[in-house]
Amino acid sequence: MRIKEDSRKLALIAAKAADSKKATDIIVQDVRKALIITDYFVIATGANHRQVDAIVEEIEKTLRIEAGIKPMGREGMDELTWVLLDYGDMVVHVFQPEIREFYRLEALWNDVPLVDLKEAGIEVSEYSERIAKLVNLSQ
Repeated sequence: MRIKEDSRKLALIAAKAADSKKATDIIVQDVRKALIITDYFVIATGANHRQVDAIVEEIEKTLRIEAGIKPMGREGMDELTWVLLDYGDMVVHVFQPEIREFYRLEALWNDVPLVDLKEAGIEVSEYSERIAKLVNLSQ
């Protein structure tokens, strides 16, 4: 059985896996004080259907290998414009750019802390102008 502190580690593993498939605009939000249903959101962008699929596959594979877990739920695999992977204490959202811009999920909880991606071993991440402002404001 996992303990709550593991959810941060899982989120960082997911972020690193997304980064390995060249996802952009990767952020990890600590939503523990804002939501009761989960602890962390990992949000990333893939340029097109194929990249979103590759990012999701890599996240699932990496979490299965490194943490021994599978998602409790998967949504959006048919359209591949917004895929949600529900791991309980951590939820992953992988968007295509237009859908991410439309929903602006990260802005709904823009007052929650962002986790420094350096904790995941990600030194440099590519950000759009809007997400770069969000990341810079939180630091």
